[in-house]
Formats: sequence, C-alpha cells, structure tokens
Amino acid sequence: MSGPIFTFFRLIRAAWTLARHDAMFPVEYQAVFPAPARWAGRLARLVAIKGRADNPGERLARALETLGPSYVKLGQVLATRADVVGVHFARGLSRLQDRMDPFPDATARKIVEAELDASIDALFAEFGPPAAAASIAQVHKAVTHGGQSVAVKVLRPGIEQRIYKDIAVLRMGAGLAVRFFPASRRMEPRAFVETVARSLVLELDLRMEAAGASELMEAAVSANNLHIPEVVWPLTSKRVLTTEWIDAIALTDIAAIEASNIDRVKLAHDITDAFLTCALERGAFHADMHAGNLFVSRDGKLWAVDFGIVGRLEGPERRYLARILHGFLTRDYDRAAAAHFDAGYVPSHHARADFSAALRSVAEPIFGKRADEVPMSRVLLQLFEVTELFDMHLQPQLILLQKTMVQVEGVCRTLTPAHDMWQASAPAVERFMRRELGPEGRVRDIFRDLERIQTSLVALPATLERLTEAAERMNAPDDASAPARRRWLAGLAIAVAAASLAVLATLALTGRLAT
Repeated sequence: MSGPIFTFFRLIRAAWTLARHDAMFPVEYQAVFPAPARWAGRLARLVAIKGRADNPGERLARALETLGPSYVKLGQVLATRADVVGVHFARGLSRLQDRMDPFPDATARKIVEAELDASIDALFAEFGPPAAAASIAQVHKAVTHGGQSVAVKVLRPGIEQRIYKDIAVLRMGAGLAVRFFPASRRMEPRAFVETVARSLVLELDLRMEAAGASELMEAAVSANNLHIPEVVWPLTSKRVLTTEWIDAIALTDIAAIEASNIDRVKLAHDITDAFLTCALERGAFHADMHAGNLFVSRDGKLWAVDFGIVGRLEGPERRYLARILHGFLTRDYDRAAAAHFDAGYVPSHHARADFSAALRSVAEPIFGKRADEVPMSRVLLQLFEVTELFDMHLQPQLILLQKTMVQVEGVCRTLTPAHDMWQASAPAVERFMRRELGPEGRVRDIFRDLERIQTSLVALPATLERLTEAAERMNAPDDASAPARRRWLAGLAIAVAAASLAVLATLALTGRLAT
C-alpha cells in the first residue's frame, strides 16, 4: 500500500517508536524545545521503555534499529554530522548495530540464480547457509568450482519496496519538521533526507559497493598493513556481490585476539596509519570503520569489509587536512590557520591572528597529557565550537572524515586504552607533507598544471573559430551595435592571445625545469 494516507500512518508508527525510547524529544534537550514539544516529551516518557540508555544518541540508535534499514542509514548519516548534533550525541549514534534475522537459504539461492542467470550448482561447488545477516543483505560462504572460498552477499527480497516506502515517510517527516519547528531549519531536514535517500538507493545496487571495494583496494596499496577482499566480478550483479572469503578474527572479539597473541598495540597503530594514509595519499577512505567491519588474521594482517560508505577527498581537501594536522602536531598554529583561510573555509572578514589564537586554545591543553585524557572526540567538539564562532562551512567529506577518525580512535582504544591517536597519525601526515608539499610535490603540481593547459590548448582552435564567426556577424552593415561589439571582440581576442602566450611561456619554463 502506498499514498500519503498510508505514509502518514507509517510516520505515526515511527514517531511512537521514537517516543517509546525517549528519542523524539529527549529530556536532555528540553530547554531548547518549544513548549508544545516539551509537553509532548513529558507525555512520551510516561510510556517510555524502562532501563533505556543514558546517552540520547544511544537511545535514538536503539529506536532506529527497531524501525529498520532506512532509519539505521538515517542514524549513520546523522552520526557524521557531529557539527550539528554534537559529538556526544554522534558518538552514541555511532554504536548503531545493523543486524537482523536471516531470510531462508532457499530464497537466497533463487535470488542468486535469477541475478547470475545460472543454477547454484553451475555457479558454485558449495553454497553454505547464511554466515551473517543485516537489514539490507545477508552473506553466505561459498566455494567456486576453482576451489576459492568466497563471501556471497545477497540483497533481501522486497527490500527495494520497503526502502522506497521508508524514504516517503522520511520526506513527509522532514516537511512537517520544517513547517512546525522553525529551529530545525538550521539542519536543512529536506536536504538531509535527500542525502540519506541517495545513499540508500546506492546501497540497493551492490555493484556500487563492489566499485568501492575495488577503489579501496587500490588505495590500500599505499598503506603498510591494510587488506581489502578482492571482488569476483563475474559473480557480481546488482543484487549479488561476491568477494574473496576472509578467515580472520573480528575486532569485536578481543578475547580471541588475545588468545592468538596478536600485538594489539601494533594493530591499533596500523589501523590509524592505514586510515590516514589512504585518505591523504589516495583520497579514498573506508568511512564506516567500526569494529564489526574490521578483522585481523592470525598472522597480524588487518582486513576491512563492507564498502557501502566510501569517503573521497580531492587534492585541495587532502592538502588542507595535512596542513591542519601537521600544524597541530608541530604546534604551528599560524600554519594551521593559514590552511583554513587558503582553503576558503574561514570568511575573509575574520582576522587570521584571531583564528590562530582560537586553534591554540584548543590544542595547547592537550600537550603533555596522557592519551586517555585527551580523546579526539573532545578536541573535535572544541574545533566545532571554533568553526561556529568563525562562520566556517566545512565540506561534507571532511566532516565524514572527522567522524571516521573518532570511530577509528574508539576501535583503537578498545584494543589498547593507551592508544594515542595524535602520535599514531604523525607518520602518515609527515610522509604526505614530504611527498606532496616538498620539492617533488611542487614539480608534480607543475605537470598537473601542464595537463590542464594542454587541454585548454586543444580547445583553443575551436574557440578561435567561434570568435571568427562572431566577428563576421558583427561586421554585417545593418547591425547598429556592431562597433561596440567589435571593440568587445577585439578585447577578447587580445585576452585569448595573451593567454596563449602565457601557456607557451609556461611550457617552455616547465621544459627547462624538467630537464
């Protein structure tokens, strides 16, 4: 059933579930709610579940898990917006567990056969029962006819219809929030829901996850100890994803890690270094690095799985990140401030010296402290306060990276409570600074500029041809405005000629530099 009436009733059901978990109008935020919302919150707590979590983010996480896959995704996206919901709230949401009872093995086999257009026996020598199940898909262990053990991920039957119905509910809820709660407009609910919707639709095509795995496998080449399962493309389709099977221990199983005598301090360092190396050197990072998605083999190799969320950073964003981290690590706050201004993240009407002082106020108190006394979440919270004070607007991918850094720190602290995220970050940052911002990086920049210049040169003849045609039209005797336009055209031609000379000069200069 569909339509606005049924969508409204589904919205009421979702609101009831949130109320039962005291996650709709949390008691901790009563002071910021208007009077009607405060009264609604008091009434909701009369029927709230007993023994609920203290952290409002965790309460919301439990409610979203009850509501299903679309709402779990909503929570995952909210967890990336610590700048909006607060670091404490986002940390609670980061503990979302996407688990569900498996659907029948026979159903999974039918889906695989329909997607890959062959019988299970023709596709696999063995096809086992579900090894893990989540809200959108479940995983089976199988063996190919070539003897390779593989993980076969299969979308749930009917999940597409459910997702689209849930998206309709979220859109209706966002519209009502904008209309009746003006304070919510700061979060841009409609745009936020569209972000969730796009992410969900992409997750319904497992070929996109396969592409993310392939991209991260290339990025992991730069990391010292990060391994990505290889995609088996002939056995992958829109609703089926096949990768190599990993025999390893989940990082959620600390007892098994201890029993295997794996160096947990080194493992924590490897996780931090691999994450930042991929982000800085390759511009791609696994953006859902909770302990359930990370494994370690008995020989100490680090493995990552589940590539539904991949963060990507362009060159300028990577340089900004490296400069700000390097500025903090070396206590060079003027350099860190310059990175923000050069990237355009701080409006020019603010004074750079004031911003440098604000960064100093955040960073200086952490030096000389034990790692467990300066969690990155607290530092990020203070940084978000600074961003608000200086009217900053960070790119969504950088916010996603910050959220993942907090997630990585949590995993590493579980392995070894003394893990120092800042110290572990230093090698990756310093490698990038030497490679990208040193002499070698400057030469590489010149050649990148040359590629752009060559592209412009290829287009130059067509541009000149269009200018010639325009000149012929302007010379028409019946055109009264021709003299003015001819002057404009002459100026444009001079500009094009000057640009061409500049290009040629750059080419000549670069040729000398290269030799």
